[in-house]
Amino acid sequence: MPQMASLPPARLASFERPFTFTGIDYFGPLYVSVGRRKEKRWGALFTCLTVRAIHIEIAHSLDTSSCVMCINNFMARRGSPREIYTDCGTNFKAVSKIFSGEVDHEAVSKQCDSIRWKFNPPAAPHMGGAWERLVRSVKAALYNISPQMKFNDETLKSALAEVEFTINSRPLTFVSLETCDDEALTPNHLLLGSSNGLKPIVHKNIDLRQRWTCTMQFADKFWHRWVKEYAPTLIKRSKWHEKTTPLHVGDIVIIIDENLPRHCWPKRQNN
Repeated sequence: MPQMASLPPARLASFERPFTFTGIDYFGPLYVSVGRRKEKRWGALFTCLTVRAIHIEIAHSLDTSSCVMCINNFMARRGSPREIYTDCGTNFKAVSKIFSGEVDHEAVSKQCDSIRWKFNPPAAPHMGGAWERLVRSVKAALYNISPQMKFNDETLKSALAEVEFTINSRPLTFVSLETCDDEALTPNHLLLGSSNGLKPIVHKNIDLRQRWTCTMQFADKFWHRWVKEYAPTLIKRSKWHEKTTPLHVGDIVIIIDENLPRHCWPKRQNN
């Protein structure tokens, strides 16, 4: 195997606003009760690729309009991302054309023109591992909150908000048993100011007009700890250490496709 590649810049973009680099994926369907019938809902998971925070929106369908509204709702509360990463879903392909201006759409604002959209290669779900793993965490937390999964629209929204808060309060760094050590970093530290959302009380006599400096110092402390404690856990290579000759034009490769019949191993020349 070739040597494990370096992480993309989006995973190591320190001192950036949360959700500057965002991965998007859908999960579900989730069934809700509407009167006497059941209807499908999907969760739209937005993942900050740098601080590993999540944001969840509820999609009523898988069409393009619903996807546009979910992204607009996300940007209204989290800000406009610089780059968006997704798989090659047809709704994501259509939304990327709308955001780039290729297709006119009234629901898209001017700020979407500056967003760069990046797609994973087809048939490569491992390229979206940064958000696929968090989809699994959301499903596990949702099942623990409500094992029977009996929701209406209101209770589903409340349950997903609780799941979002729980996952954003998970530790990213080593959890020390010593009470004098700093609390482990969590995504909520940058989103809310602490892992549980409670703002620290300032006991010093600080001029309220200069409190903005405390906010800047808190953000700097978070990012310095992120670089020192969290980033080293990402950049180490756990396997594929040896350097080998990479594929080049003219090589013959074997294509592995789950949809092919048994004992069928087609070959293709890389050109």
